[in-house]
Amino acid sequence: MSFADYWYVVAESRELTRVAPLARRVLDERLVCFRAADGSPTVLRDRCLHRNAPLSGGVVQGGRLSCPYHGWTYDGEGQVVAIPSLSGERLPAHCTAPYPVIEQHGFIYVRLQRDAPADLAPFPMPHYGEAGWTNLRLQNRFANNVANCVENFIDIPHTAFVHRGIFRSTRGEQLTATVRRADGAVHVSYRNERDNLGSYRWFLNPRGDEIRHGDSFHAPNVSSVIYEIGRKTFIITSQAVPVDERETLVYTDLTYRFGLWNALAAAFVRRHAQRIIDQDVEILARQGENIARYGAEFLDAPADLIHRLVDSIREAIGRGEDPRALPLVEHEIEFRV
Repeated sequence: MSFADYWYVVAESRELTRVAPLARRVLDERLVCFRAADGSPTVLRDRCLHRNAPLSGGVVQGGRLSCPYHGWTYDGEGQVVAIPSLSGERLPAHCTAPYPVIEQHGFIYVRLQRDAPADLAPFPMPHYGEAGWTNLRLQNRFANNVANCVENFIDIPHTAFVHRGIFRSTRGEQLTATVRRADGAVHVSYRNERDNLGSYRWFLNPRGDEIRHGDSFHAPNVSSVIYEIGRKTFIITSQAVPVDERETLVYTDLTYRFGLWNALAAAFVRRHAQRIIDQDVEILARQGENIARYGAEFLDAPADLIHRLVDSIREAIGRGEDPRALPLVEHEIEFRV
């Protein structure tokens, strides 16, 4: 097993039109995406077979992609269907094999390994398109790797400092949590959270209801944060796509059920979520610079057990192992915020 066996978001469905290709990079592989004649997405290596020009600079007409250099044209199966410079000769059978693609929940997913295990599937986006739920989608680029991005997304202690006053403040409150690694995922169930939600408290929990909070990581790159407060449910799902070893493109879904407040809350939720993400983009860029300068040598506090278990899953994939075969691990942790 390798990281190339998994499915990664290569574009949002709305981004990929019938009239223009998209250039993308996943695991440092340069890709071109376009819609075939039947509207289905196609992903090819961003390289014309003729003279290696990037196909992403070309044009799409009738579901066919033409290279910007000499006009070699490809259909949705990667087959060369036109070579403008031919003068009556029979068209040679040239083909660049397309990558496996799935379109679901408003995302287009690609898998770089063509013979990967069949039981690996894209992460199902929670409550997507369901009545009573609202879904907002954000994109952000981080100057850091997937592991450090995912660590940030499911890390509570940093929120009292990076997002001070906006989302949590330093109070010294003791939290406890159950941390469990099983089946290629890490699940964290928190207890004792009160009203330390910063400026979100007036909206999310004005009555001081019990907070049910769970975080999870799903191999190799997905994090989920779920808050259930009274009748409100707020879910943050982040898919951290590895552009290369030092850049990550993150697709964040904000999924919520606030009852009558659903429509009215959209602008507020989007604006404040982006503000929080902007702060994480900045701190992770600074961390990335220092890692490049000094190396990735970390010291741990008790709350960092979560990150060590996430690392253990990604390290297993790096060794060519199936992380679902790792032994079950469960621990109780305590820390202050």
